Amino acid sequence: MRRLASCVLLLSSFAFAPGCATYTQDLDRARGHYEANRFEQALALFRVLEHDMDSFSTPERARYAYLRGMTDYRLADLAPQGTGVADPRKGYRDNARHWLGLAAAIEKQTPGSISSEQKNRLNETLADLNRDVFGGAEALPEGDAAPDAAPQPDAPADAPEPPAPTL
Repeated sequence: MRRLASCVLLLSSFAFAPGCATYTQDLDRARGHYEANRFEQALALFRVLEHDMDSFSTPERARYAYLRGMTDYRLADLAPQGTGVADPRKGYRDNARHWLGLAAAIEKQTPGSISSEQKNRLNETLADLNRDVFGGAEALPEGDAAPDAAPQPDAPADAPEPPAPTL
């Protein structure tokens, strides 16, 4: 009986060992789809893997988040233009910003989780995606400075100051 229990315990420990390798293999397969510009297949694998991210090492989580974000970013360029809430491009860009922000946070906590080339691409892409949220300054002609406040109407130099508001 004891021998049977130890065999079952030993076999069950082997049953769980390939699970981690499977997640890593699926991440590598998704990366292969991404690199081959098969973004829909990559995204399908990423969505399946999302629930198992806690099984990845820290560098694998960073790679997952980076590749997932870049996949969404690429799909945003390929998606048809919609309107308002029904714009698939906006959805992909929002998701890309989320995942790339997560990749950047992991990279900040654990430097070297992604390659320097990926880090540069991540920063450029995040800058583009952040313009969707925060906007960007319109290009000004050389030498022009942005006004600090709204222009004030011309007032005579000897005009009195307006009264201070009373409380």
